[in-house]
Order: sequence, then structure tokens, then C-alpha cells
Amino acid sequence: MRFLLAVVSFCLALLCAAVGVGQRTLWLGPNSHQEQFPVEASEKYTLVDAAVLGYLPGGQTLIARGEGDLFAAYGRTSDMVAWLADASYNHVVIDKVDGEKKIVSTVVDAVVVPEEEAEPTEEVPAEEAPAEGETQDVPGRNPAGSDLWIAEFVDTDSLIQTFNLPSDMSVLISADGTKPAPADISAKWTLDNTTPMAGPLMVAGGIFALIGVVLYILGIRHMRRKRGPRRRGLPPLPVTEPLSLAEIEEAEGKGVISSTPEKTERRALVALPLFLVSALVLSGCSPDVWPQTGDQTPTPTPTPTVIAPEGQKAPVLLESQATRVLTEISEAAAAADSSLDAAVAGERLSGPVLEARSVNYTLRAAIAEYAAPSAVPANWTILLPQAADTWPRSFLAIYKDDADTTIPPVIMMATQATPWDNYKLIYAGQMEAAAVVPGLAPANIGATLVNPDNQFLLVPPQDLAAMYVDIIENGENSEYAEIYDLAGDQFRGQLLTKRQESLDAFNQTAAGTGEMTFASEPGAEAPVALATLDSGAIVAVTVNDTESPRSINTDAVIRIGENPVLTTLTGVTEAATGFKTTYGNQLFFYVPAQGSTEQIRLLGYSSSILKSEVLP
Repeated sequence: MRFLLAVVSFCLALLCAAVGVGQRTLWLGPNSHQEQFPVEASEKYTLVDAAVLGYLPGGQTLIARGEGDLFAAYGRTSDMVAWLADASYNHVVIDKVDGEKKIVSTVVDAVVVPEEEAEPTEEVPAEEAPAEGETQDVPGRNPAGSDLWIAEFVDTDSLIQTFNLPSDMSVLISADGTKPAPADISAKWTLDNTTPMAGPLMVAGGIFALIGVVLYILGIRHMRRKRGPRRRGLPPLPVTEPLSLAEIEEAEGKGVISSTPEKTERRALVALPLFLVSALVLSGCSPDVWPQTGDQTPTPTPTPTVIAPEGQKAPVLLESQATRVLTEISEAAAAADSSLDAAVAGERLSGPVLEARSVNYTLRAAIAEYAAPSAVPANWTILLPQAADTWPRSFLAIYKDDADTTIPPVIMMATQATPWDNYKLIYAGQMEAAAVVPGLAPANIGATLVNPDNQFLLVPPQDLAAMYVDIIENGENSEYAEIYDLAGDQFRGQLLTKRQESLDAFNQTAAGTGEMTFASEPGAEAPVALATLDSGAIVAVTVNDTESPRSINTDAVIRIGENPVLTTLTGVTEAATGFKTTYGNQLFFYVPAQGSTEQIRLLGYSSSILKSEVLP
């Protein structure tokens, strides 16, 4: 019986070991799968759809080969399609061919041409003009550096990049936008060929082998005991006589003296560790041959739940994109501030911010001691991107320097006008010391853009600048005083103080011969408003403040010779009529929703001189 069980154990050991080793050798599947994309070689761009990258499960490695510099970037599919709207391109998609899903490529024609590129600089010969019904591509545009891309990669002759993208992302492949995109493009997927039972099977084979050896030894010992005498005593030993060395050698030569059976048992026992070591070597230490126990996914940290409204689009940029955009805006502003070059600033600044900096550069070029503008932060503490898939699109950023509490927080609004433009900073200001930021949606959800004529706020964004002009001029007597937080408005107090100081200085020399008037008016820049969690909005607007000293005596003149700022901007030192100086103010307000018990409050502001001119 013991021998039978031993044979069964040895058979099981051989079976388990064979199956375990076979899983890692004969039956081991491929660890990757590669597909070549059939793209048109003449197109400048190739867009690989998200579904193609998800054709097989697992990590996705994109391989492009060509000559020279190769470019690849990934981002939201809708953003990439919008960027390619004015050009034809290869679109690699999944389609059914003969009832099976296969990777195919189609050429998508241009559907729109940007206005700035729609007007040709020279007449196109008739023989080169597109036929009726055809579209004409714009000149090639280099995709490198676009703010739409989440990440981009550049390499020479061969570009290999591993992705693991969600379903709403795609990859754009190009050279430099003027040369054809590489035609040799393929994707490689990592396949799961792990064999979690191989290790246990080989170990089980070793255990069965051990059991078989033990049973075999026990069977031999049991058989020997059955052959020996059971009840009779031992027979008397024969009388022994000393043997000579010659007799011993003669006996050994005839095979009379033989080895004991213990050596056979030792050999069997030696075979056991050899078998076990072999099993361990075959199974190895790789996790591919062992079952993975426990939860392999990190436990998320609980955070406050904010649910995006039904139908709301995805945020226009991710946190990493916002950091990159602000870094590039900060670097461009710093370079322009150093070189006093408004053209450099215009690459990343626009609207009121660019207008204020351009005037600053003019003054600093003429006045050595004139102060430089405040630096633009290269990072953010609070981020609120717009949730949209159209243009223009914006995002709000607030930066607070925790390392230096003497530096006030900075609030900024940046806008991207078209898919082919980068984000530009249009509003920026320092926050009020006591400003309280309202509840905002997380950056991964974003906020909707509030229309300028929205009637669900206490004041529509398009009327907010005019409302604040009335607050400046009338204070507590304003019709908006009840819905506006006058106590928390430091800017108005500073503005009124500055007006009074200017008036006092003017009256010291011009009392009776001249007068100084002040006025405020809404700026020309359109407001930008992003919704808050309580259905209110953060609104950025401009308000211009003017200061006009004028002569009321035909024999008097207004002199500004001691004011280098005004003389630089006007080019004169005196005028018989007077002067009008305009200051631009960038203002950020929180506007609650209709029915709220909160008041409109000022969050941040910045002020700078814009121009000075002689009165007619």
C-alpha cells in the first residue's frame, strides 16, 4: 500500500511540475502585440484616436520612425480636433472591416481657416487654386508649444513613447508642421502573460515528491521487518576466528563483503533536496508565477464631494497644464520687464495687463528710477479652470506665498482666444488683506463661464463696472450701497485719498487760475466671470479713473515740468488748456446670486497709469 501511495505521489509530483513548467515555457503567451498604422505619407499631421490606443488592454507604446525631428503630444481629443480644423490630417481610428474591428486610417479635410490666415498675402494663380468644392490647407503650423497639449515629446529619427491614456485622449504625431508626418507609425501593447498558478504547481510538485520519498522509505522499512523472525529467538552466533589480511582481500574479490543497505537510503534522501532546489530554481522569484493577494490599488484619501452639474464639460486644462502655462507667462513677463520690450510681453500678456506694462516700459526707458511692475507668479495655490470645449476659454488662478507672509496674494485671469493661440494673462491684481475667497469647484471639475448679461447675479457682469463707478463717486449714497461691502473696500479709500492729495497739491499753485476734476468710467475690456459653488461668480472688470487739471484763466498755463511721468507721456512741460491723465484699474469682485444675503465684495485690484494727453 505504501508503495502504491508513493507511486501516486510521484505521478502527481511529475504532473504538477510539468504543468507549472509548461505554463512558463510551452504554453506561455506573448507579452506584447504590435500593429502598424496604414497612414497616408503626404499628410503633415497624424491623429491617433483614443479608441486605437485602447484597442487592446494594457500599456500603450507608440512608435514613430522617420527622418529628422519627430514630434508627438497627447491631449483631449476635442482640443486636438479643434487645433487641426484648418488642416487636413490622417485620422487613425477603429472601424469594422468585414465584420471585424480593425485599425484603419482616413484623411480628414480642412473645415475652417482662421481669419488671420484666411486672407492671402498674394494672388494665387488660377492653375494653383483649389477646384470648386475642395478645401485649401493653411501653411503648416508647428504643433510644438501649444497650451492644448497635456505633454509633448520630441526625438530624432525615432520616437518611442509609452502611454496609458483614458478614452477621451488622443495622440498627435507630426514633424514640424511643414514636412509630412512620419509614415512609419505603429502601436505596441503590453499583454498580461502572467501565470499565477505556475509557482504553486511547481511547489506542489515538490511537496508530492517529498511525500512520495517518505512513503517509499517507509515501505522499504516495513518490507524488511516482515522478512525477519518474529517470535523465535536469535540463533546462536557461530564461533569466529581471526581472519588474515589475505583472506579479507580474497573475500572482497569474490564479493563476499558487500555494502550495507543504508547507502541506498542515503541516496534517496540526497535526491530530495536536489529535487526541491530544482523546483525552486524553475519557479523563480518572479511575481508573474504567483497569485497576487491583497488590494493592489492605493486607498484614496477622502475629500469633500463636489458633483459636476449634468451636462457640464470637462475643465479646459489640467493642473499640470496650468502650472506650465503660468510658468511660461511668468518667464515671458520677466524677459519683457528686463528688456522693456512690449512685443515680448505680447507673446503671453494681453488686454489691461499688456497695456499697463507697455506704458511702464515707456516710462522706465525715460526715467531710470521708475519702478518695475510686479512679477507674475509662476505657480498657483487655487486654480479654477473654465469647463468648456469652445473658445475663448479662461482660467482663474490665485497664488499665495506661504514662505513670505508680507507678500500679498495675487489673483489672475488668463484667456485663450482660439485653439491656435496660447493662454495670455489679461487681468492681474493683488488681493485685499481681508478678502475671503468664496467656495470654488475643484480644478478637476472646473466652473462654467457666466454670460455678461446673466440676470441671476445681484448685478450682471456687464453692469458691474458701472455699478462700481457709482460706488466710487457716491459711496454710502449710491443706489448700490446696500448690496456692496463698502467697509472691506480698501481700493476706494486709497483712490479718494490720492485724489485729495493731488487736489491739495494743485491748489497750492493754481488756486483761482485753474481747477482739477476727477471722474471714473468703465473700461473697454470685456468682463470675465467664472461661477462659484454658491451660484455666484468671480468677475474681473476694468474701471478707468481720470485726473484733469485745466486752466480757467486765459492768461494762465498748466505746468507739469516737475512731473517726469507726465512730461514723458505728453512730450510737453506746459499747456494753456490743461491735461487729462488716465489710470487703469483691474478689479476682481465676488458677486453673489440673486436672493443671497451676502454683499458684493472686492477681492483684489491693481492700478497703473495708462496715458496722459493735452486737453483740446
